[in-house]
Amino acid sequence: MPQLPAPDYPADVRARLEADGGQIVARYPDSRSALLPLLHLVQAEEGYVSRTGMAFCADLLKLTTAEVTAVATFYSMYRRRPSGDYQVGVCTNTLCAVMGGDAIFDELKRHLGVGNNETTDDGKVTLEHIECNAACDFAPVVMVNWEFFDNQTPESAKRLVDDLRAGRQVEPTRGAPLCTYQETARILAGFPDERPGAVEATGGAGPASLAGLRLARGETTSGGRVVHPRGAAPQGEPQPGARHLSSHDAPQQTSASDPEHPAGPVSEEGE
Repeated sequence: MPQLPAPDYPADVRARLEADGGQIVARYPDSRSALLPLLHLVQAEEGYVSRTGMAFCADLLKLTTAEVTAVATFYSMYRRRPSGDYQVGVCTNTLCAVMGGDAIFDELKRHLGVGNNETTDDGKVTLEHIECNAACDFAPVVMVNWEFFDNQTPESAKRLVDDLRAGRQVEPTRGAPLCTYQETARILAGFPDERPGAVEATGGAGPASLAGLRLARGETTSGGRVVHPRGAAPQGEPQPGARHLSSHDAPQQTSASDPEHPAGPVSEEGE
């Protein structure tokens, strides 16, 4: 059966959203450019982008609901169903995974009794795996409402979600103080974060983030020089021809494409 039209917001809610939406639209020379922040605005209202929210955006921008739906379903930052106050994302991409991200995600699923993109019964926590949190130097990383919790373990991650569910204050490793998912969505819509001290909070790069830069410059660390600047010979350089093993040196014979280290019988192509 065809789906019925989405119900409208109550009159007072629609009036408030129209006022806020008007401020957003006024920022752009082309009104349809306001669609992304408007979707954050309606997400701040309901905690997800509902059919009602998409219809509101379409009406305000003179777009079709199909055009709005195409955008809302493309970006993973927009939730399509009710979610928790705290979106807990566990990075399971390569580096975080091998550093323990997979173990954290599996342990949180068991601990919370939910699967991927599912919400706890109390409506507090929605758990999801994330492909990359762009914080590989602090792996494994967990994000709560887009704020970083670095260098996590299964035990620390369980304490984190327990504190969130109990209403205890938790502090991100860096960045602004934590707020609810709906409050975060309003900030992403472009409205100021009016919490005392939130704007002043910073998330500057830590020692792990800067290590590569220091290595590239050949700067000394507390343990002495760890790499020489380009073009300069470091002290203790191995003599020419000396064997230098690294993590890239396979412990056994490799592929047949390396004629000096064949992996097995090499035959002519086609044999």
